[in-house]
Amino acid sequence: MTPLLEGLNSLLDISILLYMLVGLLLGFMVGAFPGITATMAVALAAGFTMTLEPVQGLAVLLTIYVAANFGDRVPSILINTPGTPASIATTLDGYPMAKQGRAGLALTMSALVSAVGILASLVLFALAAVPIASFARDYFKSPELFALVVFGIAIMIGISSKSMLKGILAGLFGLMLGTVGTYAATADKRFTFGSLDLVEGVNFIAVIIGLFGIAELFDQLLTHRKSHVRPISSLGRWWPNKAEFAQSGRATAVGGAVGLGVGLIPAAGGDIAGLIGWERARKASKRPEMFGKGSIEGVAASDTASSATLGGSLTTTMALGIPGDSVMAVMIGSMIIWGITPGPTLFTERPDLVVSIVGIMLVATLLSLVLSLVRMKGMVKLLDVPQPYLWSGILIFCIIGTYATSNSLSTVITMLVFGVVGVLLKRMQVPAGPVVLGLLLGPLAEENLARTLAILPTRPFFEVVSPIAIVLLVLAVLSIVMPAIRAARKPRAARASFADSVLDTASITQLSKAHDELAADPDLLTSTVRNPQAPKTRRPRKSSKENKK
Repeated sequence: MTPLLEGLNSLLDISILLYMLVGLLLGFMVGAFPGITATMAVALAAGFTMTLEPVQGLAVLLTIYVAANFGDRVPSILINTPGTPASIATTLDGYPMAKQGRAGLALTMSALVSAVGILASLVLFALAAVPIASFARDYFKSPELFALVVFGIAIMIGISSKSMLKGILAGLFGLMLGTVGTYAATADKRFTFGSLDLVEGVNFIAVIIGLFGIAELFDQLLTHRKSHVRPISSLGRWWPNKAEFAQSGRATAVGGAVGLGVGLIPAAGGDIAGLIGWERARKASKRPEMFGKGSIEGVAASDTASSATLGGSLTTTMALGIPGDSVMAVMIGSMIIWGITPGPTLFTERPDLVVSIVGIMLVATLLSLVLSLVRMKGMVKLLDVPQPYLWSGILIFCIIGTYATSNSLSTVITMLVFGVVGVLLKRMQVPAGPVVLGLLLGPLAEENLARTLAILPTRPFFEVVSPIAIVLLVLAVLSIVMPAIRAARKPRAARASFADSVLDTASITQLSKAHDELAADPDLLTSTVRNPQAPKTRRPRKSSKENKK
């Protein structure tokens, strides 16, 4: 039986569909609740999938990954709060559309273009993954693999923080964590302090859940303020007409192209792609002045771009073993525990598994699209669930899921410790992404560096270190040095500006003006975009006679 038929045959098991339905519901709920990221949900679910077969576990994790990409648009459009970072750009036009009574239209368009973006990215994966993996398998030896890991970590450092120094410190911290345990080259134990629990290194799942799950939970507990803002309930019509479809076509194409390109860059997630796609579509639009004020083109561009990164992220993860984003970092950790090593050899050793992964994401996309097009008023009601109930449930599942990975209380303690570390990192605005990447890829880089150094004394330098390795190392240095040089040449007040990294000054000015206009409208149903300079006024109380009437 060919790998294609084997991979498809493994999906015919009824248990796979059941696991996908579980992932579908979890993914939508994760996306609908602001503050619960897809990384957090996948990391939590990874603790419960360790006992499953690889295809069954991937069915849960990948479906959560896909479904969260649909569900996170609901709070972005209805309450102006991104469900996950990937939907940040959706708020720019989605929420103004909801204020204008077009929430249903925004939700439908978002679902349609999200499906288009993911399906296009799967085509990219099908076309690009095998050639990339074949090239890497033929030309990537120990020096090239070391350079590739350094390049991946450098890219994440460069794009995950406004401060380059903080990004570098986060990467170094992750690399330090990766040195804990047994050194593969000599079998020496390092930084274990006599603890048997650290012989195999720091538990990756515990670190992930701590940094992305417990840290977010603790941060919300510390900063929670009771809000009286309620989601917009007037959804209006749902289906776009021909003119709106035609109007969104160019924006969808531009956003999709941006998302496919950004997705191939290691560590560049949907949040960056969504903002860049929105900006590019605004420049290509015939009505750029409407962007930020409720443009259906803005919703189409941002959601297509953020969704189209999934396939590119999957490509770098499976073909090179370099996680495309934080969710794929968790996925790599889970696959390693299952005895599967993502990278060039995966396509020769387990081609059927690659087919199964594509099939799972394809079916998950179609199921998510169908669920999104159902007029689910229940999804709106989910936003009214009191957060204390949500926090307690998350904490319980985090503890159970972490304990299930090793049946050891020390793993739970590790999770809680890194939860506190994660809160400190958030308060200091230090990104957690480079920490995770350093922990995951640090041992791989160290092992390949040791092999390279062992070979160098016996052969000429350029016979061991190829031009590919040199180019990757140069690009890694440039990805860190160039942003620092550009920042040093700017005025001090603008160095840490988010507009300098993604949007230009004109775009930020236009958005600020649009938000001020929306905030000044007294007839809005609800608003989370407030004008801080507006005078506070109290509504006059109704008299008892009026109440009786």
